[in-house]
Amino acid sequence: MSIVLTHSYFLNEDDKEQKIMKPYAPLGLLYVSGYLNEQGIKNDVYDSTFYSSNEQLKFIEEKQPKVVAIYTNLMTKVNVIKLVKALKTEAKYGFPKLILGGPDVTYNLENYLNTGIDFIVIGEGEQTTLELYNAIINNTNFSTISGIAYLQNNAVFKTAPRVKMKSLLELPIPNREAIAIDKYLDTWKTHHGKSSMTVSTQRGCPYTCKWCSTAVYGQSYRRRPAKQVVQELKLIQTKYNPDSIWFVDDVFTVSHKWIKEFYQEMILQNISIPFECITRAERLNNEILELLKKIGCYRIWIGAESGSQKIIDAMDRRVDVNVVKKAIQNTNKLGIETGTFIMVGYPGETLNDIKATTTYLKEANPTHFTITKAYPIKGTALYTEIEQKITIKPDWETSTDRDIDFTRTYKTKFYDYAIKYIVNEVNYSKEKLKTKPNLKALFKLKTKAFAAFNIMKLSQ
Repeated sequence: MSIVLTHSYFLNEDDKEQKIMKPYAPLGLLYVSGYLNEQGIKNDVYDSTFYSSNEQLKFIEEKQPKVVAIYTNLMTKVNVIKLVKALKTEAKYGFPKLILGGPDVTYNLENYLNTGIDFIVIGEGEQTTLELYNAIINNTNFSTISGIAYLQNNAVFKTAPRVKMKSLLELPIPNREAIAIDKYLDTWKTHHGKSSMTVSTQRGCPYTCKWCSTAVYGQSYRRRPAKQVVQELKLIQTKYNPDSIWFVDDVFTVSHKWIKEFYQEMILQNISIPFECITRAERLNNEILELLKKIGCYRIWIGAESGSQKIIDAMDRRVDVNVVKKAIQNTNKLGIETGTFIMVGYPGETLNDIKATTTYLKEANPTHFTITKAYPIKGTALYTEIEQKITIKPDWETSTDRDIDFTRTYKTKFYDYAIKYIVNEVNYSKEKLKTKPNLKALFKLKTKAFAAFNIMKLSQ
């Protein structure tokens, strides 16, 4: 085989994930692999998740591929660059041509190309990777291939943009047989008592949130036919029998028509498998919730990002915070678990906004919630807004966009304690709502919340 598809995520290097232990297979690479297989191009996938960089390099050395296609994102960039430099400087790997793709490349073309990458795939990768691989193997002209970038006379040369697939029927299902899925299932079983796998039903997102990157699929909405998705679920259930499915789509219920078709297909094909998904509050109603519950939905993540309408509007989320709160409450009433995402430190956020977010979480009472500090991803509207206010911008090759900081309303310490305050105050409220609350836990949570709030105020 002359092409190896890989990435550079190593579970044993991820301290946060080591605590969570909920890894998922690299669907993007598996889609490319499945597409190449369908076109008669044999390929190897090296899934680095459960291995080390040395094992990855050893695999490439043994295969001696003519092409290595690498997926990169915000969090794997540093390891990807190390891989690129090793493949480009050590003869034992055969000096393969290197192709790079993923959400982090579009707005960092020159930076990546200067690390030694030969070609960058901009946007969707299946068709472009096929055409580029054939051109490399046959030594034909690259300039006619749409959706790529490379260095020409020491300058970045971009070809015409790749037209997105109009019909996702063109996509075969991900080539999950290319990797050790059992490692994922066993890890989940060991740490959580049940296993989970991912499925994608759509590409693109039609919404306009300023902090969100749409570098790969764009601000579009394309959906796989419901029948095809259910057939994939049936195959997964037969072959792997996971305990649950995580639909990775940005807004699973964006189309009520599609959800109804999906429901009918699940009934028709007699499929029953627990699943969770992400959506927006205004794309949920009682009818849709009932349908989802009937076919196995046990958890819905409903985006909010803030409990302050002022901040939600600043993000261009285009939703009413009360609609989000009501959607979470209605979902809870149906017996479906809820989750929501919160971001602190967004430009313009004040102490009153933090208080509003805390109140919102207590009243909405989602089953789960996550909190992060806002960070600007290059290419997003948020990045453009704060670019002139950047205060910390570390060396590109050895850092990620998460390490960038900018002038905010308050100092960094304020937001660190704001997160601690929200988490402890909301968990105190949750404990208090229990039939038999733990008095010791209540005291501990309230004490932590009180301390965090006071330090937060002092650090304004």
